[in-house]
Amino acid sequence: MPLDRVPDLTSLRLFVAVVETGSIGAGARSVGITQQAASDRLRGVESQVGVALLHRSRQGSVPTEAGTVLAGWATRLLDTATEVAEGIATLRADSAARLRVASSMTIAEHLVPRWLLVLRHRATTAGSVPPAVELTATNSVRVLAALERGDVDLGFVEGAAVPKGFRSRPLAQDHLVVVVSPGHPWTRRRRVVTPGELAATALVSRETGSGTREVLENALAAVGHGLVPPAVVLTTATGVREAVRAGAGVAVLSRLAVADDLEAGRLQAVPVAGLDLGRTLRAVWTGAARMPPGPARDLLGVAAANR
Repeated sequence: MPLDRVPDLTSLRLFVAVVETGSIGAGARSVGITQQAASDRLRGVESQVGVALLHRSRQGSVPTEAGTVLAGWATRLLDTATEVAEGIATLRADSAARLRVASSMTIAEHLVPRWLLVLRHRATTAGSVPPAVELTATNSVRVLAALERGDVDLGFVEGAAVPKGFRSRPLAQDHLVVVVSPGHPWTRRRRVVTPGELAATALVSRETGSGTREVLENALAAVGHGLVPPAVVLTTATGVREAVRAGAGVAVLSRLAVADDLEAGRLQAVPVAGLDLGRTLRAVWTGAARMPPGPARDLLGVAAANR
């Protein structure tokens, strides 16, 4: 049977109610409409199906043979629809109860904790239960991959750009700085370091896929240079920072990651002439919506207001 012959669920619910009560009036009351509206809807159902479904009389309404068959089918369909509706409600409740976030290392270490505290405070102040947050700290490439697989609801990245297929919102501007230990020779030189010198230096570096490394590579490529292989590759900004403090060499890190060390004199920033190391920190999500749904939308709002 073509689907255009299948009545809508509201009409089927009314029809089953009439069959069960033996009265159009009683069936109409059970679904919350007037008897006249019920009569009109039932005539529409019979017209749509193409057969008579009810014998109407002063004593009430009883199903025809075809009506009895349809009532059985409709009952099973309505039971299934109820099960689906309950399942959807459960999915929505589960979605509202948890928030899966993936973030690049720099943002995860220096910004996300404060955002989560604000999110929790807002929820408790409003008398609602804050979502249970699952935070994965990784590099920007892996954040996008997790979003694409549907493993997380919201991501935060720090690369140069977001690929097609993702929604994004700029949150803040960040700047990378070249840092060395206080005893490094570059702290005593009179000439400013050039992009070529930086490119030719084996750095203490983040891994491929890191937003920090991507921004540095793109900035050097824009002025005609490519990086030599790194001296050391580490997977966290904390690891890179500690290695440089121990005298392992030169690194390029977010100012967010080294601000305390620069202020305390544990690291020293080295200026590089003619190199743009600025970048945008972004929230990213998938789907057609202009904003992510549920708790992800709430966290995005917090992030945008607390940069």
